[in-house]
Amino acid sequence: MATFLYKLGKFAFRRRHFVALIWVALLTLAGVGAATAPTAASSSFSIPGTEAQKAFDLLDQRFPGSAADGATARVVFKAPAGEKLTDAANKADIQDTVAQIKASSDQVASVADPFAAKTVSRDGTIAYASASYKVSGMELTDEDRDALQEVIDEAQKTGLTVEVGGDALQAVPETGATEIIGIAIAAVVLVITFGSLIAAGLPLLTAIIGVGIGVSTITALASVLDLGSTTSTLAMMIGLAVGIDYALFIVSRYRAELAEGREREEAAGRAVGTAGSAVVFAGLTVVIALVGLAVVNIPMLTKMGVAAAGTVAIAVLIALTLIPALLGYVGKRVHGRKARKNLAAENPVEAKANMGTRWARFVLRRPVAVLIAGIVGLGAMAVPVASLQLGLPDDGVQPTDTTQRKAYDLLSEGFGPGFNGPLLTVVDARGADDPKAAVDRVVSSIKGTDGVAAVTPATFNKAGDTAIVTVISKYQPSSTETEDVVHAIRAEGKEITKGTGAELSVTGSTAMNIDVSQKLNDALVPYLALVVGLAFLLLMVVFRSVLVPLKAALGFLLSVLAALGAVVAVFQWGWLGSLFGVEQTTPIMSMMPIFMVGVVFGLAMDYEVFLVTRMREAYVHGERPAQAVVTGFKHGARVVTAAAIIMIAVFAGFIGSSEQMIKMIGFGLAIAVFFDAFVVRMTIVPAVLALLGKRAWWLPKWLDRLLPNVDVEGEALQKADEGGAGKDGDADRELVSA
Repeated sequence: MATFLYKLGKFAFRRRHFVALIWVALLTLAGVGAATAPTAASSSFSIPGTEAQKAFDLLDQRFPGSAADGATARVVFKAPAGEKLTDAANKADIQDTVAQIKASSDQVASVADPFAAKTVSRDGTIAYASASYKVSGMELTDEDRDALQEVIDEAQKTGLTVEVGGDALQAVPETGATEIIGIAIAAVVLVITFGSLIAAGLPLLTAIIGVGIGVSTITALASVLDLGSTTSTLAMMIGLAVGIDYALFIVSRYRAELAEGREREEAAGRAVGTAGSAVVFAGLTVVIALVGLAVVNIPMLTKMGVAAAGTVAIAVLIALTLIPALLGYVGKRVHGRKARKNLAAENPVEAKANMGTRWARFVLRRPVAVLIAGIVGLGAMAVPVASLQLGLPDDGVQPTDTTQRKAYDLLSEGFGPGFNGPLLTVVDARGADDPKAAVDRVVSSIKGTDGVAAVTPATFNKAGDTAIVTVISKYQPSSTETEDVVHAIRAEGKEITKGTGAELSVTGSTAMNIDVSQKLNDALVPYLALVVGLAFLLLMVVFRSVLVPLKAALGFLLSVLAALGAVVAVFQWGWLGSLFGVEQTTPIMSMMPIFMVGVVFGLAMDYEVFLVTRMREAYVHGERPAQAVVTGFKHGARVVTAAAIIMIAVFAGFIGSSEQMIKMIGFGLAIAVFFDAFVVRMTIVPAVLALLGKRAWWLPKWLDRLLPNVDVEGEALQKADEGGAGKDGDADRELVSA
């Protein structure tokens, strides 16, 4: 592989106009595609195989036109102090508002009058009108939302307090200027690392080009492939981080090759042949982790993973081709002035002991103490995971100044917390001898269930064989108590089926959240086994070792558990919550563990590959194991540190999002990268390698014969040095013809 990538790097350097033109054309093509593509309605959300989804599908069949999974808006009214909503003037204003909501959009399916539906609190001060839409909240247009908002604004002028809950007003979360802040921090780190504006600018430029192509392609295909806005957000977040990192490693190796006295074209080839090999395998681990999300069998999550993996693949290709091409334009200006003067004067580069060298030597002197400190520290951070509660956020975690949160609080005040997450119980009585009697038994049974606050009368379809019964829990929708209520109703449903032949299922947003959490929990172990197993095989090929990949996988598990512990402490327990803008503690988003495993594993292996590959390279070229560790840190520690800081900055920028889910993802990924890069890869890894010595690079002979030799260390390039210049012109012609 090193030889092929070496030839590719030289080809891209020599034919830089051709290579640059191709990438500009791809960016233009993707941009035009995104600009001319029809606007995507937004991704539909379905969870195949869950009881809640089956119930939704049944409602679509038996209640045609009801849009069971359509958007909902709960318009909550509160009377002025000393008044009641049942007063004539207030009642007239509410009924007028209901009529305006019904006429505000063609997508409105129905609006329930609070007085007719008896949704007025006992003291008469709070009421709500439920509006349902024909399409899901993700498919509503801005015009639909604006029309609803205008009606609410008019209603507030009457003196009533009017707020809106539900997903009808849910829009794409705003992150403000967080992406720009992340890029700005990355620029500062790159300038400090390289000491050259040009060298710092190359990774930024190529990362933006890669993200531009990836996100534009996603936008262009969004309507055809049913991709949601969160798909492009994830692709941008990960693509920007890895794009900067991969380019950073190539540019850094190119500068090192120039410093050793090689000509520019040769240095570009060597940089791509050595660091490029690490980029390929690091990118492969990220792609495996992201595509592996398909194991969960949640279509939206699968699409997000595949789209983000495509953006990572683009970042790898750009690092291998566009970076050497751009290096051909900038020449030796990739170095700062002082370094260029030394190169011009052919002064030898002094081998100074940098911070990485000093740190490696410190760890080698005290490997046991360092190893224990690292493991104990991360272990302590992982303790909160024992209290992990999973769920999906509702309006109760929205900022207190939003209308959704105000509506949520008003409903809790007037009717109890369970009203914010009603359970939709669907009774399929087609197999029952007496459908009405079967449904009556269901209602009676549910009323006697612990934790149930209220049960509405059953609503039958036209055929009379299916009924909907709305159940209100006594507890908050995201609480474990409400989850227990759902399980209890489902358990009673099985008994009812045996006695009557009617089948009972529970759905609604609350039940759907519970089923999603369960599905993600069930998929976590198979997903972890698949991703870690494939990456383990990949790293065995890279490092020609059994123990190094094993250590890499175990270190990752330690860092991701510590990161999850930090997420629990901040978002579930509320520790330092005000520092991160957490206004309300909440269960951890159900997809957070599996999402962090997927994304963080891929990114963690980046640092493992980049850092340990250089150690392996030094060891293969004759250095002692301890000296190889020092050499790896001498050449890689500064670059890995810069890469980690950049990635942390990019992810941490999303902590400023107004959406709790995006905030949690940004914090979780940022803290995970910090733990993995600085505690695991920079501390635990050298300590373990120091203790293992030569055994770290042990590989059974039979396995050595089975594994393909990909030559990540560039042994073939070293032999070419010893044997002469080689046939670079022939190699270029081969690439052109290919």
